[in-house]
Amino acid sequence: MRSYSQYCSVAKALDVVGDRWTLLIVRELLARGPSRYTDLRSGLPGIATNLLADRLREMEAAGLVDREDAPPPVATTLFRLTDRGADLGAVIFELGRWGVPLMSDYRPDDAFRGQWLRLPVRMFLADHEPDQSPSSIQICAGDQTVVVDADAGQVSLRLGADPNADATITGPPPRILALFSGRLPLADAEEQGMQVTGSRKAIQRILPRGGDAARMQPSSTAEGKTP
Repeated sequence: MRSYSQYCSVAKALDVVGDRWTLLIVRELLARGPSRYTDLRSGLPGIATNLLADRLREMEAAGLVDREDAPPPVATTLFRLTDRGADLGAVIFELGRWGVPLMSDYRPDDAFRGQWLRLPVRMFLADHEPDQSPSSIQICAGDQTVVVDADAGQVSLRLGADPNADATITGPPPRILALFSGRLPLADAEEQGMQVTGSRKAIQRILPRGGDAARMQPSSTAEGKTP
């Protein structure tokens, strides 16, 4: 690992996390929790197998990642963030927030994974009706399916499908992001081809209201076009 050789905390931090893929590995471990090597490989399309192994070794040496042996039936090595590694969650959040205006640059061949919606869920969605019974919304974006839960004032995301979800939204990732960020009202999204089944009330319960989305945008954000 090359060093900037500068006595500056930013440079020292980049000596540890500035290599390509390192912060994206952190992103995956934050989204998934303790993960198998194959899970990380799946969540990092484009990374070479040997490079992922090298990065994990470097992160372990830097105290960002630990290995643990999972008991049966998993019976494999799991990688997890240490407390020091988990502290990078705030960095990932701010990078994601800063990058929101760049999401208007969408190319059909861009890779997408359902767990990458965890950050937009945290940034934009809220449980506006915390006194109501728990509700869930299944999100089908591309070939990935995740579920957003609203319960007692908290909104969370889990991987996989839920046939008992109160509603299901199906559409391309950029349109899902536009809906979640408040740039595209639900009715307009449906007019533009997004498929919605089930309870629209459950969906509206978590979508941004009023200036919610605007407050989350960087101050220099220009109004972008909805893909």
